[in-house]
Amino acid sequence: MIQTKLPRSKPEEQNVSSQSILDFVNALETEELEVHSFIVLRHGQVIAEGTWAPYDKEDPHILNSLSKSFTSTAIGFAAFEGKLTVDDAVISFFPEYMTEEIENNMANLKVRHLLSMATGHDEDTTPYLRRSEDWVKEFFSIPVVHEPGTHFLYNTGATYMLSAILTKVTGMKLLDYLEPRLFKPLGMSDITTTTCPKGIHFGGSGMRVKIEDIAKFGLLYLQKGVWEGKQIVPEHWVEEATSKQISNGEDENNDWAQGYGYQFWRCRYGAYRGDGAFGQYCVVMPEQDAVIAVTSGVMDMGDILNLVWDHLLPGMSGTLEGEQLDLEHKLASLSYDAPMLLTASPNSYKWSCKQFEAGPNDASITRFSFNFSENTGEFTFWDSAGEQEFQFGYGEWIENDFSIAGEKVKAAVSGTWRNRNTFELTLRLLGTPFRDTWTCDFINGGVRINISRNIWTVPGLSDTALLPSLAGYIQ
Repeated sequence: MIQTKLPRSKPEEQNVSSQSILDFVNALETEELEVHSFIVLRHGQVIAEGTWAPYDKEDPHILNSLSKSFTSTAIGFAAFEGKLTVDDAVISFFPEYMTEEIENNMANLKVRHLLSMATGHDEDTTPYLRRSEDWVKEFFSIPVVHEPGTHFLYNTGATYMLSAILTKVTGMKLLDYLEPRLFKPLGMSDITTTTCPKGIHFGGSGMRVKIEDIAKFGLLYLQKGVWEGKQIVPEHWVEEATSKQISNGEDENNDWAQGYGYQFWRCRYGAYRGDGAFGQYCVVMPEQDAVIAVTSGVMDMGDILNLVWDHLLPGMSGTLEGEQLDLEHKLASLSYDAPMLLTASPNSYKWSCKQFEAGPNDASITRFSFNFSENTGEFTFWDSAGEQEFQFGYGEWIENDFSIAGEKVKAAVSGTWRNRNTFELTLRLLGTPFRDTWTCDFINGGVRINISRNIWTVPGLSDTALLPSLAGYIQ
């Protein structure tokens, strides 16, 4: 029978201090690090897990570059099955693209160089790929400046090429290939990803995975590829992928300078990890027989790792102190409070249920309206898809599914009046790192909506667009 849930245990039963975990959680909140969910595993047991409402641990969360470690695993399977080797030339898989210029540019680039981010490029190729309808062809056109294997550069386009090679040699897309080999044996489900214009799975980003499935993935690697007594991933691949294949810095105190493997980062304290922008983590700690899985929305990812080393790591050795009950109470009460200043405005009647004609905007919204009812409210808008709406609570989160700017969104939404003429909406985009704030300033017959995001977004890192600001006037 496939095990869909990991076994649970108390921290002290696995020689971990409950106080250390409580200190970790309290530090996350004190430092205002917006973690959405986390799991701590030791000796194969979940000893602590927490999810901050309105997030749900059963919702797949976007991984960003943590997706890369799954792509690496797929390449490991393909190598074991004799579909390729890490020393194969990248151009050998795509003879249809070959010209003399491309052959000269890519002559020495091997699969292992894609895996270890040592392609020889001077900049990430992803922005160039996204401007093209044929990403493989575009990749081949970008100059290789350094001898492959000698220069580390984090290059998401390299991971895309791994996915493209996998599709070429197996006839299957990345997630379809992983389904019977990885996802099904581990009981992982509801996994999705993004694709290029030709339908090849992105590989370097875009996967959505549940927090417990991230922990399972880490546990599989911790167990050297063994799952329930069966060798799922070849042990030699686990060793190669998580070992230092290339240097990426000399700073002994920097977790981004400990060496890079095959789409895995080396860490301090003998650990390694897969990670993704804005705080998506699968940290494997072999010396402690532990795994830490995290989803979040933070700008400085190092802040979370520092708290792991400061609190969780010491708690796995030494005195077993702290009350389990205190930790259990804390984990059961995790939540992000909905902002609440004023529940009503004496001027809301002027704008409630009125339609505003929208000015020019990138989301192609033509008109919109607010309904400030007593207990909940609605924001309705019209675009090329027709009429859509989402609800918001006052002092509480209301979950919504809708599409905006051409993208499907699942969001928990709450609203509050800041003063009699300014209304503020907070949208937590569930399953993503993003929290958007809509500041709605009403003046006479018009409204200006300024929209900001909790973290800076970088092209290629997010598949959830930031809605442009809106202006409108009562029709």
